[in-house]
Amino acid sequence: MTIIDGTGAPPRAAMRLVLKGERIDSIGCTCEPLPPNATVVDLHGSYVMPELVDVHVHLGLLSGLTISAANYTEANIASHLRRFQSYGIGAVISLGSDRDEILAVRSATRVTSSPLVYSALQGFGVPNGLPPLELGFDQAYRPATADEARSNVDAVALKGPDIIKIWVDDFWGKYPKMKPEIYGAIIEQAHSRGLKVAAHVYHLEDARSLVIIGVDVLAHSVRDGELDPDLLARMKANGTVYVPTLSLDEYAFAYPDESPWLRDPFFVGALEPGVLQMVTSAEYRTKLKADPTTAAERKALPIALKNVASAYKAGVKVALGTDAGATPIRPQGYSEHHELGLLVEAGLSPLEAITIGTKNGADLLNSHDFGTLEVGKHASFIVLDNDPTVDIANTHTISTVWHRGTCVFRATK
Repeated sequence: MTIIDGTGAPPRAAMRLVLKGERIDSIGCTCEPLPPNATVVDLHGSYVMPELVDVHVHLGLLSGLTISAANYTEANIASHLRRFQSYGIGAVISLGSDRDEILAVRSATRVTSSPLVYSALQGFGVPNGLPPLELGFDQAYRPATADEARSNVDAVALKGPDIIKIWVDDFWGKYPKMKPEIYGAIIEQAHSRGLKVAAHVYHLEDARSLVIIGVDVLAHSVRDGELDPDLLARMKANGTVYVPTLSLDEYAFAYPDESPWLRDPFFVGALEPGVLQMVTSAEYRTKLKADPTTAAERKALPIALKNVASAYKAGVKVALGTDAGATPIRPQGYSEHHELGLLVEAGLSPLEAITIGTKNGADLLNSHDFGTLEVGKHASFIVLDNDPTVDIANTHTISTVWHRGTCVFRATK
């Protein structure tokens, strides 16, 4: 087999992995002797890469065509995690839409074969603003003052979130936007608690203000202007992680265009019941074409593609995120692979995109257990039929998925 280890190193052919329990015991060439009594799994001709890490998803809210707090059950979350697993996603950050029930789910994923769950618990929005109450975000903190914001951070910190999420956006003037004194207080208080802060963002000047104040993660692309050299330099110096969520922008307008992936079984298999019928209906296409935000989203994607390329070239750490599960049109599992394709469309190499989708997400989580295939780390990997460094779409050719030393998914051929 050929190993693509996620570190950015070139693929290595004629290799073998030796697993011991849930970890990688050794990596070597096929010419080396195997340990005595080893069970051999023949992966000759296959390509092996780490499981993907998605640092921006939403668990539990999506069911069929609905996004609702009423859908937030452990059974629904488990269904979402099974879908992620079948597409080779080994860890996710559920970013700001969770109820406290996620804590038990998170703990369970440390001792089961499920994808690892990380959570921001309840995020921080604006009174009468984002995140939208009608989409199930009824648990979000909505501080009106800096003191209230600090108190809210202290309250959520006691529960043990992995990161803090804030929304800084007015959704094209539809909602009030979080003020700098509020998000500044949140960032300062979170840092005093040892927590990173990820910001939903859209506008260039909001991103600039957030980076100056010290936000750790921009959880979406800047889409109303180009990232300039001064901002890029500050992002690199601060260690700001840029999570472009390119697929989100494409989904917002692409369905009426009869995109080639629309009938791809790899895409269709990730959809909730009823979604394919909805997005291919004449009614949906008419509605989308009449929506003025559709044109704005169409203009946003080229800017987002250019900005992620600029950020990467400037040395800014880029990680993979999709916002999957926040709406029915952002399918969990497929979106991560689609995001890799858009990173390549932006000008990155397939190998660079793979590193963004594996190692960089694990680095954001300060994990030394997954994200790359190295001795001592979890044996969590995807086995592919074809080489993704030649064509990034070959990440779709999943044969099996292994998570912590166990085969957890086998494709039906």
